Amino acid sequence: MSLRAVGLALVPFVTCCSQGTTTRIPLGPVTPLETPADAGAETPNLALTADGVFLLSWVAPQGDGVYALRFSSRAPGGEWSSPRTIASGDDWFVNWADFPSLAALEDGTLYAHWLSKSGAGTYAYDVRISISHDGGETWSTPITPHTDGSISEHGFVSMTPLSSNQMGISWLDGRNTVTAGGQPKAHGDPGAEMALMFATLDSDGAVQSSTALDTRVCDCCQTSATMGSSGPIVVYRDRSPEEVRDIAVTRAHAGAWTSPVILGDDRWLIAGCPVNGPAIDARGADIVVAWFSAPAEQARVQVAFSGDSGATWDSAFRVDDGHAIGRVDVEWLPDASALVSWIQHGQSGTRIVARRVARRAESGEIVAIAATDAARASGFPRMIASETEILFAWRDGEDPSHVRTALRRIGGP
Repeated sequence: MSLRAVGLALVPFVTCCSQGTTTRIPLGPVTPLETPADAGAETPNLALTADGVFLLSWVAPQGDGVYALRFSSRAPGGEWSSPRTIASGDDWFVNWADFPSLAALEDGTLYAHWLSKSGAGTYAYDVRISISHDGGETWSTPITPHTDGSISEHGFVSMTPLSSNQMGISWLDGRNTVTAGGQPKAHGDPGAEMALMFATLDSDGAVQSSTALDTRVCDCCQTSATMGSSGPIVVYRDRSPEEVRDIAVTRAHAGAWTSPVILGDDRWLIAGCPVNGPAIDARGADIVVAWFSAPAEQARVQVAFSGDSGATWDSAFRVDDGHAIGRVDVEWLPDASALVSWIQHGQSGTRIVARRVARRAESGEIVAIAATDAARASGFPRMIASETEILFAWRDGEDPSHVRTALRRIGGP
């Protein structure tokens, strides 16, 4: 089945508040783009450079158990460049939910991460990071941001620029889930808990600092990080001793990380990981977080806003209209509204959808972006916005699979 973008225009909405009336910038229809990704490509991801160039990355099978991380770039209004290879190997851990990424500093320095096996266990793998100072033509010898040396799970990475020469890296870290010999700790061992870590890397790949943000978190939900006006902010799925797995946020403030704060207080009691992490984006001091939750088996997509770089949060509100599967993303738009995307079932099938939202629980229409399915192979659709365009990327259900992209203009005709 060929999965095509659904060309529907998002109806702009008008909001009124005590400061007056604000008219939202209109968004154009969804326009499919030809993508240069290899046949069989999977786990697409997106990044944006400081000068508004989109970066699309994906994992491409090379045969005989070899995989390559590839990427392409697209300047505003242009076409995708010929793909280039970042790294390849026959020891990679390739997973539908724990996928590689790209990120860029203001000066154009690129960071790429992927995962490689560290032992015989299914989930024994390490994070590898390589850096390019020439726009992706050449890449440095990969480094590993974690130094524990344990044969355990290290993944679900988020990268966010911290300064002109520093990149922040957050990841889930399983060093406490195994014995010194690398064997899984016994089921029920109170010390066998996944941790959330954060490290700072300079532009040469040297680890300048590393700290544990939370020592008991959900095992396999994506993390998400952003840079607010007062420092980095990381959002993730927490795990209480009672197995409540709600969304938590922590931020760096005055030289230290704050105690985690639960957003929404969904009270989702679930005995296993839902593999459905949150997403965060910042625009100065304005922060937005979107996430999936299903307390009492009532699936929903929630959003929360902060206007002070995460110090305080508005009440969360629901943005889906039922039948949500999750796999969310969120992006600020130039007019101080945000766009949330997720996957949901509907009468016309399973689709990637998006909805424009703003503070005070304001929401626009839910708009279909593309047809998809609920299978794990469909992965996690990604979305990113510049000042003039919104780019979507996803994996289709064909055999072999393909990475698809689509575009929506912000403003203009």
